[in-house]
Amino acid sequence: MPVLKKDRAAFMAALAKLNPDPKSELNYTTPFELLIAVMLSAQATDKGVNLATAKLFPVANTPEKILALGLENLTAYVNTINLYRTKAAHIMEACRILVDQYGGEVPRTMKELVALPGVGRKTANVVLNVAFHEPTIAVDTHIFRVCNRTGFATGKTPTEVEEKLLKIVPDEFKLNAHHWLLLFGRYLCKARNPECTRCPVANFCNAPDKKAALAAAAEEAADLVPGTPPKKPARRKPAAKKAPD
Repeated sequence: MPVLKKDRAAFMAALAKLNPDPKSELNYTTPFELLIAVMLSAQATDKGVNLATAKLFPVANTPEKILALGLENLTAYVNTINLYRTKAAHIMEACRILVDQYGGEVPRTMKELVALPGVGRKTANVVLNVAFHEPTIAVDTHIFRVCNRTGFATGKTPTEVEEKLLKIVPDEFKLNAHHWLLLFGRYLCKARNPECTRCPVANFCNAPDKKAALAAAAEEAADLVPGTPPKKPARRKPAAKKAPD
């Protein structure tokens, strides 16, 4: 069952209250650094990417410097990241295109971004939203799970969920919707053991396992409520006496 239309603004407001000024957890200072960080982050953790870019960016943080570094040296900087050989090759190819076609600048349209090697729709949306403040909503694993689990924006594919989010998220929440949904999914509405008792949108959520989780938590907390009789521990049966020899 989807979240009701009348509840959409309240749903987003509850997430916004958790983090009024959300920021990317990837470290970057320029649109190009963000592009490289997001390209590296596929099937990798932000922490792992930040460790690699902390060594890479002081040495090479422009397309020209990456090209001068060369593929072999670039690979050495990112070899702690999953799929690093493929990602390094894509970064080199993308940098060549940025230098040849865009004067070393990161393009600002979806069409131009997804034409770069290693850049898909999600990566392009992150760059447009975070670096250029466009109201795009990148849908990653966390957001896809949150939207389908809660019923806020259901869909069979990330693109389907993205298109639905762009239609139903109120305009005043669109700019930060990606981060609010992402951080909520990463830290509260987790894939395993979602923290339903701490959930700010539990009243709107339609997850089938939510009621069971809340009921179990309420039962567990009942002993802590003043005036509630504590549960009696189960009596252990006395051990049977041994017959004398």
